[in-house]
Amino acid sequence: MSSEIEEFVSDFLRFYVLVILYEGPSHGYNIISKFKKRLGKEISPSLVYPFLQHLEKKGFVKHTIDQVGAKKRKVFELTEKGREFCKRLFKRFSTLVSIAIEPSLEICANCGCKVYEGGHQETINGQNMTFCCVHCAQSYKKEGEKLNS
Repeated sequence: MSSEIEEFVSDFLRFYVLVILYEGPSHGYNIISKFKKRLGKEISPSLVYPFLQHLEKKGFVKHTIDQVGAKKRKVFELTEKGREFCKRLFKRFSTLVSIAIEPSLEICANCGCKVYEGGHQETINGQNMTFCCVHCAQSYKKEGEKLNS
């Protein structure tokens, strides 16, 4: 990962601010509100606003002024450079998450897909088996019946 990415995303809070901006334009208070609603945690304006300014200086974010009644507020939006930056960052983060959760995944006995959470458990011929869904379990049993007949 480039030092530029490491410089910007030194912690999860800033990473999540980028996730919110990637979803679409947003003003600072909206970012703070979404953060709290989704993660159940407060994020300090003293982290959000300087980070937005830093992103803007680097050309990753631009702002427009939105007039709301008598008030004016800055609405921040990722630039094309910022969107590309996020795509690279998200790909890198996705790889790290995959490596971290891979050992805990179950594999569907029928289709081979990876089951992150839940899935369908059945005992077939005395063996506990994991399937991604009921339909895969039924298909697996039908195939077994065909082979045994």
